[in-house]
Amino acid sequence: MKLLFLACLSPKTGNHTTAERIRSHIESAGHTCELRDAAAFKSPAEVANLISRHPPFEGALAIHLLRAGSLLLDIQVPFGVIFGGTDINEDVKVEQKRVVMEQVLLKARFAVAFTDKLKEEAELFLLSQSSKIYVQPQGIQTEVSEKFCWAEFLRSSGVSSEHVDELRVFLLVCGLRRVKDPLYLVEVFSEWHRENPLNVLVMIGPRIDPVFTVEVEAVAKKTAGVFLAQERSQRELHAAMKRCFTVVNSSVSEGMSAAILEAMDLGVPVLARDIPGNAAVVHHEFTGLLYSSPQMFPQVLGLGSKRAAFRDEAKIPHYYVVMQHTAACRKVQSEELPWELFSLIYNEV
Repeated sequence: MKLLFLACLSPKTGNHTTAERIRSHIESAGHTCELRDAAAFKSPAEVANLISRHPPFEGALAIHLLRAGSLLLDIQVPFGVIFGGTDINEDVKVEQKRVVMEQVLLKARFAVAFTDKLKEEAELFLLSQSSKIYVQPQGIQTEVSEKFCWAEFLRSSGVSSEHVDELRVFLLVCGLRRVKDPLYLVEVFSEWHRENPLNVLVMIGPRIDPVFTVEVEAVAKKTAGVFLAQERSQRELHAAMKRCFTVVNSSVSEGMSAAILEAMDLGVPVLARDIPGNAAVVHHEFTGLLYSSPQMFPQVLGLGSKRAAFRDEAKIPHYYVVMQHTAACRKVQSEELPWELFSLIYNEV
């Protein structure tokens, strides 16, 4: 199946992250998926013209009923929509926008909401189309390697200490690219390490941006208390996460961080940069801790400085993830949509 996928692809947005992940999943299932920025089109007619080009698209998908979905109103092939959030929470309050979104929902073969609440809001404010709205939470799954050796992991990462069990290892899990901003905390953390050598920061993740990776490697080599680990398998990474003091996120932009959800599922405390994508999951002092600047990082940690208490507090986000995300993964074994919905592309609803 050849699909056109429209989404708002502004840099540093949750929609961009989600769209790329969905596109990747569609293509891994054997389909062709062309992801386009909705902002690149001025009218539905432009999209209709693109759809009909040879070889033609057989279907379409859009994130956000208004910004992307409205561009599909003139196409002659079936399509599905994914609620973006602001479409249902904000745009429905404007009558002109609400009418357009109703037209999109009426014409769509299916719609997907990531939460029950979002589906309820759609049913409340738009024409009732309950039968075609599916709820599919983003899901995660964790599995810990039984053969993982914590001491060896630290040694191979360059951490040398006779008191391995006393170390407070802050594990920053991210792909090495600028949007993840792994160097954001380096200077402050190094100063903190000098005050207490038991505090160490270990960065781990795939080398996505080769040029930036060289920069990160150079900084890690010359900065006290900061280390860069080699990539590990997912099961080994989860084992490392389970042993660390806390999982850290320093991203400039996130949709919904898989590492944060995985840490929560593993019962590991989370310390995340206070950005919208993280704040949607990490509720300060309830499911984790948020910091808004490097200087705040050690201050925020004062809220959970004792390891035992910090670990006990992590039970709450674990239960949250089990209820909201892990169960979804068990159902479809995927972070994304139940792709059987795409059978609706070819079948009348």
